[in-house]
Amino acid sequence: MRTGIHSKAQGKAKRRKKKRFRPFAFAFRSAVVLGLLGAGWIGYLLWTIDTFQPEPLEEKYDAGIVLGAALWRNEPSRVLKERLDQALALYKEGKFDVFILTGGYDYNGSTIPEAEGMRNYLLARGVPQNRMLLDPKAQSTYDNLLNSKAIMKRVGIKSVVIITHEFHSARAADIARYLNYERPAFSMAESIARPAGQQLRREVMAFTKWKLDSVLLRFGRRLPDNMGL
Repeated sequence: MRTGIHSKAQGKAKRRKKKRFRPFAFAFRSAVVLGLLGAGWIGYLLWTIDTFQPEPLEEKYDAGIVLGAALWRNEPSRVLKERLDQALALYKEGKFDVFILTGGYDYNGSTIPEAEGMRNYLLARGVPQNRMLLDPKAQSTYDNLLNSKAIMKRVGIKSVVIITHEFHSARAADIARYLNYERPAFSMAESIARPAGQQLRREVMAFTKWKLDSVLLRFGRRLPDNMGL
């Protein structure tokens, strides 16, 4: 009888031991799982960015949308110049007749919005003022495309080519789909102004923010735009 009681007591003790919470082991396992999920997410975004291939450009579009980038001392940064030069080449080829220039104030102290800096750059290169429509309020790629769509509706523009960089195009295309653009074309500038690793690190963070925003927008919310992205 004593042996039976002793065995039952040992069994209960073992079960209690098995159920004991081990915080360090739990934290380690959680960190491993989160690390794997994070690595998988980064890998997915890098693959999405790298494999994005737009359709070949058609003969003519109503307008070219140039997505904004930073100004430095009210002049386009090297990154923005690359986009503008790409757009200017398409304009001279006759791919479109009207520019939509979109970008608001930077957080680096510029005294004019990006759209005005872009306009000044193109004016100096012979583009007439009446060929440029400006959105001086956008603070993100989402704003760029949202505000540009409003301009398109206002003036009756139907077809557009969106001009930005290779590393930025996949996210811009995802946002354009979200905003129900009708088959937008993309012309991708190659960037030599910013190191590739720096471009991709920033773009992975910005793409992640956009994916979160796309969920939050269902509830009328967004993450702040002034996050350095």
